[in-house]
Amino acid sequence: MTTNKKLFDALSASAKSLPESGIVELMNYGRRREGTVALWAGEGDLPTPDFISDAAARSLKSGETFYTWQRGIPELREQLALYHHRLYGVPADPERYFVCGSGMQAIQIAFAMTTSAGDEVIIPSPTWPNAAAAALVIGAKPVYVEMDFGANGFSLDPSKIEKLINSRTRTIFLNTPSNPSGWVATLDDLKSVLALARKHGLWIVADEIYARFYWKGAERSPSFRDVMEPEDRIIFVNTFSKNWAMTGWRIGWVETHPSLAQVVENLIQYSTSGVAVFMQRAGIAALDKGENFVRHMIERSRKGREITVNVLGKSNRVRLAPPDGAFYAFFSVEGERDSRALAMKLIDEAGVGLAPGTAFGPGAEPFLRLCFARGPESVELVVNRIADWLKR
Repeated sequence: MTTNKKLFDALSASAKSLPESGIVELMNYGRRREGTVALWAGEGDLPTPDFISDAAARSLKSGETFYTWQRGIPELREQLALYHHRLYGVPADPERYFVCGSGMQAIQIAFAMTTSAGDEVIIPSPTWPNAAAAALVIGAKPVYVEMDFGANGFSLDPSKIEKLINSRTRTIFLNTPSNPSGWVATLDDLKSVLALARKHGLWIVADEIYARFYWKGAERSPSFRDVMEPEDRIIFVNTFSKNWAMTGWRIGWVETHPSLAQVVENLIQYSTSGVAVFMQRAGIAALDKGENFVRHMIERSRKGREITVNVLGKSNRVRLAPPDGAFYAFFSVEGERDSRALAMKLIDEAGVGLAPGTAFGPGAEPFLRLCFARGPESVELVVNRIADWLKR
């Protein structure tokens, strides 16, 4: 569609600065090509289980269609508190949890709480592009710290973060386990980042959405909750999307100190005015009855990871470090520097849909992201198509 330049020029600077999603671009390019097997999106292939959907249907049928609590209905906040108590051993305090419309909105709320126009947000890269875009929406500047890449995958050097801190820095955004790289912060990494935040009076927005998808033998990945004090400036963001196959529901939550509750409520009120009650009833069912399903999702992803690493790892043209967390393989192909062009070529010539590294910030350009949170048959089909294409 042709852009009307006069109309475009009249828009706000922050709106005009937003880049097109490199992931969505490839999805739009490939989704109508018959025979394409797509692993470009960050979601599994299982529909939301019936016990969750049925809870939503019962809520609608009973007439729960009115305005609701801005912070989330008390029953869901209580379930969130119990869930975190079981997983992290923290006190079960419902006043720490605030229900919002997706993990994406949770990030927007966290940035709105901590960062103003003209401020800077430090983001380790490769990174999910929506976090940087959330900073741009409020007129802040995302500042990337490029992670190191070696034989064992990506690693974070905290000294690189400190070199980027200046008078405009307000927030550090840390996604661990990482989308797209599969990097997982160790306790020492978390302590180092927290020490920097304390030293310079910065906020941390902690995206631990993939915490349950951890491939080093524990039930969940290391967390800031393991090293923080109650008064530390940390806001956690999360979502129902990944663990419970609810990507299309758009429901998430913010976790922070109870003293900030009114601020969070205000930001919810003046954006969405709360999450629909039927969706919150679904969230209660997910948390209360969904542990077996979460474990099933994790096991499917574990098998997908094994298949991907075993097949692509045998190609002498592929550079792939097995991810420690999340459900993505992030790999490069020898001789291919333009991952956007490569991703389009794989759609056209191999019938495979992957996300290009060009969508994920500095240091990610030569890589491709493959989501292995799918049935083993789909993952095996895709990686074998890639392996065959590499032999041509």
